[in-house]
Amino acid sequence: MTTESVTATSKTAARVAPSVLAGIGAFAAVGVYVLTSSVGLGLWTSLGPGPGLFPFAMGAVLAAMSAVWLLQELRRPSETAEGVDRALVIAVVASLVVLAAVMDLLGFQLSMFLFLMYHLKLRGRRAWPSSLVTALAGSVGAFYAFNYGLNVALPVSAFPLLNTIGL
Repeated sequence: MTTESVTATSKTAARVAPSVLAGIGAFAAVGVYVLTSSVGLGLWTSLGPGPGLFPFAMGAVLAAMSAVWLLQELRRPSETAEGVDRALVIAVVASLVVLAAVMDLLGFQLSMFLFLMYHLKLRGRRAWPSSLVTALAGSVGAFYAFNYGLNVALPVSAFPLLNTIGL
């Protein structure tokens, strides 16, 4: 390899893939939508933070992260894989649909635990201990954090037996 070939390849400007730009645009659009929608909920009340403050902060973080991602891609575009793993996309979308369908029936804790275990153990092939700990923390921990820490009611099981044991 000669010096000319090295300088010729380094001067070639790499382009940001259209799919990456579409992803950045989608994240930015969701961030801006959440920002504008949360203002209508009220950011502050006479008692303290209003119901729109947390979504406003999350929308701002999402919009800022989109801007940082865009700057990183413009500076040094990432390599995109050939094609899309359609099986992965279908599995994620289908599992989200199933999660939404069973949430009111099984409750947040059990349905989120099963969702996380599916993605961690079956799809991600993670070890049993780390899958169980992560799924328990993500389901039971989030349930208690929202129900008791933030006073936001999440669905409980419609089955009396599951409901009596706290699910």
